[in-house]
Amino acid sequence: MKDNQASVDAANRPAVEAMRLHPFYRGKIETVPRCCVRNLDDFSYWYSPGVAAPCEAIAADPDQVYSLTSKWNTVAVVSDGTRVLGLGDIGPKAGLPVMEGKALLFKYLGGVDAVPLMLDTKDPQAIIEMVLALQPSFGGINLEDIAQPKCFRILDELSEIAEIPVWHDDQQGTATVLLAGLINALKLVGKAIGDVSIAFVGSGASNTTAARLMIGHGADPARCRMVDSKGILGRHRDDIAAQQKEYAAKWTLCQITNPEGREGGIAEALRGADVVIACSRPGPDVIKAEWIRAMNTDPIVFACANPTPEIWPWEAKEAGAAVVATGRSDFPNQVNNSMGFPGIFRGALDVRARTITDEMCFAAADALAGYVADSLTAERILPTMDDWEVFPREAAAVGLKACEQGLARTKRTEQELLDHATAVIARSHRLTEMMMDHEFIPSPPET
Repeated sequence: MKDNQASVDAANRPAVEAMRLHPFYRGKIETVPRCCVRNLDDFSYWYSPGVAAPCEAIAADPDQVYSLTSKWNTVAVVSDGTRVLGLGDIGPKAGLPVMEGKALLFKYLGGVDAVPLMLDTKDPQAIIEMVLALQPSFGGINLEDIAQPKCFRILDELSEIAEIPVWHDDQQGTATVLLAGLINALKLVGKAIGDVSIAFVGSGASNTTAARLMIGHGADPARCRMVDSKGILGRHRDDIAAQQKEYAAKWTLCQITNPEGREGGIAEALRGADVVIACSRPGPDVIKAEWIRAMNTDPIVFACANPTPEIWPWEAKEAGAAVVATGRSDFPNQVNNSMGFPGIFRGALDVRARTITDEMCFAAADALAGYVADSLTAERILPTMDDWEVFPREAAAVGLKACEQGLARTKRTEQELLDHATAVIARSHRLTEMMMDHEFIPSPPET
């Protein structure tokens, strides 16, 4: 009991430290020059009158914007603050710390320059129009923390009409890393993805996309069950049928999962399941230990709610779970989108991809899973953010797949992609270390 309390105290520490460090740094990113400034004459090249020459070159050939500006390496992190972490609709200002953190991870893990943009509107059409208007400045758009069902419409429409890749990290990013974690967890317990029963707890953006990717990667939809706040999905769910236009993905899952028509809540969905993928509301006690005991032998438990998982990992293990993962970096087996989006966007940007497909997500998931193939254990089913070399591999896999699918504006070989991504990401690490060494980034005060 004392050990469990110590674990809870440790789990609460990040929140305490965050409130100490955020006011000290007053933001997590800033703009610094990437060009030389040797003397004031240089400004005549970077600004007027010299800058007119690249402007004219781009006007004559718009694709030159990628070689003459920072568009090639810059994305916007766009959110309206309506579905922030597990906190819900807290508004655009309150969501800004998350988007700044996202921009930090983009730069440090993927070498990508990212700009957080919080939008003071909840209107999906306005968000679509704003993203389209931003395209000239950015090489890609990362949608973040936008509530369903509008997040599906926004992504679908923008993916169809935008000229740069638009990605919703809560859908595609989380789902990609969940798939990678599942691939390796199943190896550990000796089960095939097509043979296992999967219970998805939560039917929001993350889990509906996770279900789509896992089914696309070989999971049998007839062995899957989805649960939302009103119970298990299925053809019997008239409430979803009545809103199938707004919840098209959810209604599709009602048609192809749970053919037996099982009803009930989380407990009934988990009964006899081999795997539970939970992306629902913060816990603990959303999933109970006795429900884990009612699962099949060697159950796999992914409890990914933030900031607190649906069940504490030590409780899931005590209940018999063979493999446990959460969305947190301070527990073993983080299955969080932070392992996906930096490398995936790096690869998409490096070939100037027009979009990001499910096949590119599969390539990223396979790269993530394969990175730890020789060191796979029940507490290491995926690399961590310390394993920075995985991000260039992920980038190369994604860029190569974009080339294979005919979605790349510029083609590179797998080795060229790997070398470029490695160099760009290593530069971000060296830059951060140099700024810390020279106290341009000051050390935080001691507690």
